[in-house]
Amino acid sequence: MKSFLVTGGAGFVGSHLALRLKAAHAGARVIALDNLRRRGSELNVPRLKACGVDFLHGDIRTPGDIAEAGNIDALIECSAEPSVLAGFGESPEYVVQTNLVGTLNCLEWARRRGAAVIFLSTSRVYPMAALRALHYRERETRLEPEETQRTPGAGSEGISEEFPLAGTRSLYGATKLASELIMQEYLEMYSMRGVINRCGVLSGAWQMGKVDQGVVVLWMARHLYGGRLKYIGYGGTGKQVRDVLHVNDLCDLVEYQLAHLDTLNGQVFNVGGGRANSASLQELTALCQEVTGKTLDIETERETRTADIPYYVSDHRKVTAATGWQPSHTLRETLTDIHAWILAQKELLRPILE
Repeated sequence: MKSFLVTGGAGFVGSHLALRLKAAHAGARVIALDNLRRRGSELNVPRLKACGVDFLHGDIRTPGDIAEAGNIDALIECSAEPSVLAGFGESPEYVVQTNLVGTLNCLEWARRRGAAVIFLSTSRVYPMAALRALHYRERETRLEPEETQRTPGAGSEGISEEFPLAGTRSLYGATKLASELIMQEYLEMYSMRGVINRCGVLSGAWQMGKVDQGVVVLWMARHLYGGRLKYIGYGGTGKQVRDVLHVNDLCDLVEYQLAHLDTLNGQVFNVGGGRANSASLQELTALCQEVTGKTLDIETERETRTADIPYYVSDHRKVTAATGWQPSHTLRETLTDIHAWILAQKELLRPILE
């Protein structure tokens, strides 16, 4: 492959993938397309250009903007309105137009150019009510699922691709699931090649963390800059759990998938840090304290919000069996990388992360 288009290419994941592709494929053209809507994404543009990545300021909602990329061999679809709270109490237009119509525009451009597609979906495709209905034990610092569950696809290793999809999941999750279904039809109908990755929490340097997306960086930033943190929902105990995957581990997987599309074509994978890299908010706080040497008083809010879930850990055994891939960074290493990045760029990042 000699040409790649990364949509959302100035975002956290997109910029990492664009830089990795440029470094790994000598002489290849790598194009990063981004509308720079998310605050902080503009900081990645000089980094991309300095490494030879072509930047296009455009929007996937506009087919003509995608067309400016020209001929491509592969499209890595990272663009999204990533907030699970998108549309709550406001118009759903942007999240639907971006995450569904925009993805359709990307697939159509890939079809016309004969390009392969790697689509970054989300663990939020799994319904909230079904995740809440699992049986959990309350431990000292976290919730743990019972070893045996009645729901298929749920077990001690987390949530697998067999977990039922019936139910509601937020507009963010619904638009990503709808995009998955449309992509599968494209792959079959037009003999295209592609893979779908349902990603859990991703983190690392250059993530502009907020409450509703990028919480790991937000937690570390508050410990470094000061400010308020709050355990929200589930009694305000901070025992809800997520797994975390270092963004460089995702880049490793995407590189493998691009090189083995003939054998992986059409597959849907849960991609995340897994049980070994999971933490509750309580445990995340303790790790941030260890790495920074600083302690914050955490506020509590007992009421559970509409989109909150108590536990999600990616069961990545399917993708590991298919590719040999597995996470190589521990959660502590991810936090150490974030800590070093913020310290090195502290004044640059202050207006965004403080």
